[in-house]
Amino acid sequence: MVIGLLILTSIPTTTGVAFGVSEQRKANQRKEDARRMAKFNIDVECDGDTDDDRDINGRRLVVRNDKVYLDHPNPADRSIPAFTALAFYIEYPELDESKNLDRGLGLPTYVSANPPLLNWIYADVNTHEMKYGNRTQSVAHIVGPWDWTEDERTITLEESSNFVAVEEEEGEWALYFDGDGDDCEAILEEQGKLDKAFVPVKLVRRPAEEPPPPPGPQQGSQGESSSQGQSQEPKKAE
Repeated sequence: MVIGLLILTSIPTTTGVAFGVSEQRKANQRKEDARRMAKFNIDVECDGDTDDDRDINGRRLVVRNDKVYLDHPNPADRSIPAFTALAFYIEYPELDESKNLDRGLGLPTYVSANPPLLNWIYADVNTHEMKYGNRTQSVAHIVGPWDWTEDERTITLEESSNFVAVEEEEGEWALYFDGDGDDCEAILEEQGKLDKAFVPVKLVRRPAEEPPPPPGPQQGSQGESSSQGQSQEPKKAE
């Protein structure tokens, strides 16, 4: 009887401890989610000392015409209008047929300020070009897992921080994913682009202090395009 009473009296304590642990885990997860969802711009860094290295070092990711490019941080200095990528991490909404892939965090970016529209950044599975699009456009490609290194500074895709900038046209640098670890030489040769200048780069996270402002009357003249491509709100997972 005494043992039975001890067991019964210990149940509320055990339940309370388990509940407390569960709530703490949820709180920790909420804090982690909030950190991951903090918005940031993305700049590039390269270690080389060539003219090309110096040209693109410090450039910022921009989106236009369904692709990701590297351009000047100041929209007024851009020769081609493009929208500055403003990204964050959130779980990629898999389709029923792709849930088994478990690709983890996706990387959505704003592609328009007014209205505030979002697309997913992804690597084209065939060409390794970095692109953006809605879930239908991105799901068959490399959409994640995106992450950051331990210092929360360098951005990674599939646990790799290797990306390559390719000068597809004079002064126009597109971003490619170096998933094979060969500075994209094989994939560029396959596409007949090996004669193009290309530079290994790292993507660096720059926390954004404020949300993107709505386009003002002078914004178009500064080269910050108000809309690029089809939109997709990641949290709606459509």
